[in-house]
Amino acid sequence: MPEAFDTHRLLELRKLTRALSALLGGQLVEYLATLTPLLRPKSLLGSHVQGAPKDAVRGADRAFKELQSAYEIVAGAKPFNLPRDLRTPVQVDSSQLELAPFEYVHVARTKKQSKSITVTCPLKWVLTFSGFSLDRLREGLEKGDPTEFRAQEFVLNFLIVRVGTSQKGVPRLFEALRFPVSTLELPELGKLPVTVIDSAVPTLRPPDETIIESAEVSGMPAFEEVVDLDAIRKLHDPLRDRLMELVERETPGLLG
Repeated sequence: MPEAFDTHRLLELRKLTRALSALLGGQLVEYLATLTPLLRPKSLLGSHVQGAPKDAVRGADRAFKELQSAYEIVAGAKPFNLPRDLRTPVQVDSSQLELAPFEYVHVARTKKQSKSITVTCPLKWVLTFSGFSLDRLREGLEKGDPTEFRAQEFVLNFLIVRVGTSQKGVPRLFEALRFPVSTLELPELGKLPVTVIDSAVPTLRPPDETIIESAEVSGMPAFEEVVDLDAIRKLHDPLRDRLMELVERETPGLLG
C-alpha cells in the first residue's frame, strides 16, 4: 500500500530517518576504520605510488593496470579532457577515507509549477578519500577549467577508491556487513565511477507535490528522502536464509 505523506507523517518519517542515519552511519564508520588498511593506495598499488616502500605488494601490478585502463577512459573524455597517459609512480596525497550522504538534483513537477530540488539520500553514502569529496569535484567543474582545481588528482582518487572496493573479496565483505558497495555514473561527471555504499534499509522519495510543498515551507530548494518502512518490515537475514536452504536440502522436513 502506498505511503501517505501529509505534513505530520513526513515529519515523523524524517525524524526516524535521521535517527537511522546516525545509527547506521556510525556503524559504517567503525567498519571502514577496520577496512581502511585494505583500501589505502600504497596497500593496493605498492611501488606504483610515489613514496611507497619498494617491497612487492601482491596484486599491485594488476591493480595498476586496472587503474590505467579506467583512467584512459575517464580522463580523456568530457568533462575532464585531460591527458590519457598515466605513468608510474602516481602521486596520491590522501589515504584517509570519508563518507558523505549522496545528493542529486531532481526536477519536481506539479500541474502548476516545476522546481529543481537538491535531494539527499540519508542512507546512501559516497565513499572518497579525504579532501576529494564529490561536492568539491562538482564545485571545481562548475568554476571552469578542470586544471585549475587539480581535476587529475580528483579523477585519480575516485578511481583508486573504485579499484580498491572492487578487489576480490571486498564487495562480498561489504555485503556481509549489510552495507553493499557499488558504483554509479552521474551525467555531469561523464564516465567517472562514483563509489557509493548503501544500507540494508533504503529510502524513498515522496511524490513531487510533497517535495515542492516541503521546499516552500523551509524556504530552501532541498529535500531529504525518508526511510522505506515497508522495506524494514520485509528485512531478512541472508545468513539465516542460506542456512534454512541448506537444512531443507540436506534433511527435508527436519524443521517441520
